Amino acid sequence: MTAARSRLRPRDTVRVAFSGLRARPLRAVLSALGIAVGIAAMVAVVGISASSREQVNQQLDALGTNLLTVAPSQSFVSEAELPREAVDMVGRLDDVDSVSGVGTVPDAAVYRNDEIDPNQTNALAVSAARTDLLDTVSATMASGRWLDDVLSAFPVVVLGADTAELLGVSRTDGDVQVWLGGEWFTVAGVLDPVPLAPELDTSALIGWPVAESLLGFDGAPTTVYQRVAEGSVDDVRALLPATVDPAAPEEVAVSRPSDALAAQAATDETLTTLLLALGGVALLVGGIGVANTMVIAVLERRSEVGLRRALGATRAHIRRQFLGESVLLAALGGGGGALLGGAATAAFASSREWPFALPVWVLAGAAAATIVVGALAGAYPAARAARMPPTAALSSV
Repeated sequence: MTAARSRLRPRDTVRVAFSGLRARPLRAVLSALGIAVGIAAMVAVVGISASSREQVNQQLDALGTNLLTVAPSQSFVSEAELPREAVDMVGRLDDVDSVSGVGTVPDAAVYRNDEIDPNQTNALAVSAARTDLLDTVSATMASGRWLDDVLSAFPVVVLGADTAELLGVSRTDGDVQVWLGGEWFTVAGVLDPVPLAPELDTSALIGWPVAESLLGFDGAPTTVYQRVAEGSVDDVRALLPATVDPAAPEEVAVSRPSDALAAQAATDETLTTLLLALGGVALLVGGIGVANTMVIAVLERRSEVGLRRALGATRAHIRRQFLGESVLLAALGGGGGALLGGAATAAFASSREWPFALPVWVLAGAAAATIVVGALAGAYPAARAARMPPTAALSSV
């Protein structure tokens, strides 16, 4: 009569692995913590980057990607200027839905009062603005009101978000004035930040007529903004230089502000790759910690290995036991790290008022990474335990 062959079913492997970890809970927690830190770092980095890109995408969807800007090209030889009729000429193009513009008022600065030394420049531009500017660039008012046909003829100013903050203007009740171009101007409103036209954030915007009559503005725009039909952006972009200045189209620069936001998202993606590499280093360190724990466990449990071998356990059973402990240890750390990384992503996105975005592949990748790290970290200790002779193991008791 032959003895029944010893078997170790998968659920028995899990049970035995759990028993090994429960016998040394503190060591198991500390080893799993190393894996958790690496996984949490990787999940948080990808999650925050994905949330940032989702915020940019939502912003572009809301603001539109069909805004083009026209400005004089930068030249070291001469200072190019746009014709006074530039706005009207752009408006004649068939696929242009709306057009507006601003013109920088030369030799004009804005200060909180008239006691400040005019030689102390503050990098704030004074610009004449058309009344249809707000709709064209998708800008909104933080407080007060925008320039209309009536206000544009009077010394009234609308401040950009950064300009208002720098000047310390928080009220727009009609009693607040600023010293602008040697004249007192009443603050009618303050703009919210304008993502597609950030130059407006550091501007003081006044009406086109009052700029010409009071401050000597020549009426030539420095930037023309136009909204184009979605399917015709590239075609209109090619036509704009010759349309704005037929005599010197090379002196006209055309840009698409949404490209800058897209480039920002690409920059964030490059940074994400670097941070992922750092998270990988942390995960490697955690894997080394698991391997060290398993090696020590094999040395401490030689008598257990010898006893199990004497009772009929095969080398494969011993190998699976210690390999299961290593994978389980890494999986516990990976699960905790994924939860920690997801929580960190949610907290950061909430603090920035971003949408929470955590790709499913990140969680799948975290699970796969923990299994691989656990298997690699436990391969040598498991093989060493399996090669241990039963008599030698029992003699160490």
